[in-house]
Amino acid sequence: MSILSDEFPAAAAAAGLRAREEALAEGHPVVYRDETGRYIQEFPDGTLLEIRFRPGAPRESHIEIVRKLRHATK
Repeated sequence: MSILSDEFPAAAAAAGLRAREEALAEGHPVVYRDETGRYIQEFPDGTLLEIRFRPGAPRESHIEIVRKLRHATK
């Protein structure tokens, strides 16, 4: 499939959705940008956090929680 084809954007979006679902199913949190441009961290239990990154901070503290959007549902 060519990157210039009309089908490419839909195939890329579907692949991204599958990767997100697989990562969550394996127990890994996922970070993505939502439709408004916010960074969202989603956890396998359904918790959603709005986050921001702290450039230059050590890996264990490079994410700052802005607010909780949804609590765990499982």
